[in-house]
Amino acid sequence: MIGYVTVGTNDMQRAAEFYDQLFAVIGAERLTETQTYIMWGTSAASPVFSVIKPYDGKAATVGNGVMVAFLIDSAAKVDALHKKAMALGGRDEGAPGQRGEGFYAAYFRDLDGNKLNAYYTG
Repeated sequence: MIGYVTVGTNDMQRAAEFYDQLFAVIGAERLTETQTYIMWGTSAASPVFSVIKPYDGKAATVGNGVMVAFLIDSAAKVDALHKKAMALGGRDEGAPGQRGEGFYAAYFRDLDGNKLNAYYTG
């Protein structure tokens, strides 16, 4: 049901470098790019993730309680994605581990403070 998710940024170049390297871990790449947004995904027919400069021209801010979750196909890739996020300057919000029966997850924030989750079910 989800087509795409966007998070705001105040520094497009910094966000682009972070997500280019982060998403390379799971095989996603830039699909579309303009002056105001960049979208990453594995195909245009699958859900995509983007960073965007807010339309109203005001500073991007982090939504309290907002989180974007990425479904990953293995626990090892969840570990790798979290590790990469930390290496790129992201902030840990919950190290990789089992969070309940069949739910393995890691939580982190990007360079703009947006909360992200990588999870595997199985």
